[in-house]
Amino acid sequence: MKTDSFHRARRLAALLGLMALLCGCWKRNSAPAFETAPVKRGDIVQLVTATGQLSAVVSVDVGSQISGAVQKIYVDFNSMVKKDQVVAEIDPAIYLAAVHQAEGDLASAKAARELDRLTAKRKQDLVSQHAATQADLDKAVADLGQAEANVIIKQAALERAQADLGHCRILAPVDGIVIARKVDVGQTVAAEMTTPVLFTIAQDITKMHIDADVSEADIGQVALGQGVDFTVDAFPDEVFHGTVAQVRKSPTTVDNVVTYDTVIAVDNPEQKLFPGMTANVSILVAERKQVLTIPNAALRFAPPEKTKYENTLALTTVLPPSRRLIYQPSRDGTALKVVDVRIGITNGADTEVAEGLAEGDRVVTAAAPGKSEVDFGRPPP
Repeated sequence: MKTDSFHRARRLAALLGLMALLCGCWKRNSAPAFETAPVKRGDIVQLVTATGQLSAVVSVDVGSQISGAVQKIYVDFNSMVKKDQVVAEIDPAIYLAAVHQAEGDLASAKAARELDRLTAKRKQDLVSQHAATQADLDKAVADLGQAEANVIIKQAALERAQADLGHCRILAPVDGIVIARKVDVGQTVAAEMTTPVLFTIAQDITKMHIDADVSEADIGQVALGQGVDFTVDAFPDEVFHGTVAQVRKSPTTVDNVVTYDTVIAVDNPEQKLFPGMTANVSILVAERKQVLTIPNAALRFAPPEKTKYENTLALTTVLPPSRRLIYQPSRDGTALKVVDVRIGITNGADTEVAEGLAEGDRVVTAAAPGKSEVDFGRPPP
């Protein structure tokens, strides 16, 4: 009796163990093999991002046309200036002396011209009285012509000396604000080869622009009049706005990366934005309202090697960029249905679906955690 009871207990334990094993396998195989997400309806915005630098619409470098020591400076950073206002002076001593010398040279030339004029008149009278030859008269007339030409030369030299003296006073070429001062009193500027820059004046910083570098992959989506949002590090919690004003066709290549300068017009009525600030730009290139969307993970999903498929849609078909293959789960979640969809714009997280799916459909975004390849079965031959 005891032996029979023992054997019955062992058979019961073995049966219970087998049932537990079968139940575990059934649960493992019946659990969905894929993670899914629903097709939703909503708004989607596509942006092109870039970085650029703020600058005034018109910035003028104020230079010196003459060389010399800076004697006086009348403006500083952030000074408001008016057109033709004196902003600095170069030491005029040398140029004043040059003016005086040119005045003396001109006076001497005029005196010589007057003498030659009298000589020519005297020779004319002597020739009429047969007291001088025609050759003497011709020479006197020629000397008078040279004297008159010399007066013109000396007059030009005086005007140039006066102009150089006038250039000792550096004038503002436009109304605006001084955003850079590059000289100090006593500093010597040399204008022999190039014009030295003394100041930079921004004509009006209430109107600014951003020169943004847009990559060649995105430049085809950028057009005039598109709205722009941007931030600057100085005001990280504030979003500023602008408009695409110009797309320049000249490329810039740095380390084999090609970009195009996109000019963005910006209003700066409070003058919070300064020239030179780095702007993080987002250009609104497309917008859709209440369209079907799927997560971008569904477009990136690649089925495991041993996945079973419900339909025979060719998985090796070469599709244009506007069409993609995505996957939907079977009812038991262990097989996939391949769907050809037409996509639209994307915001980086979700993508518009223009054709191929309906609202509420579920699409596969990843394999379920913990699933091994044996859970997916084998694909059809």
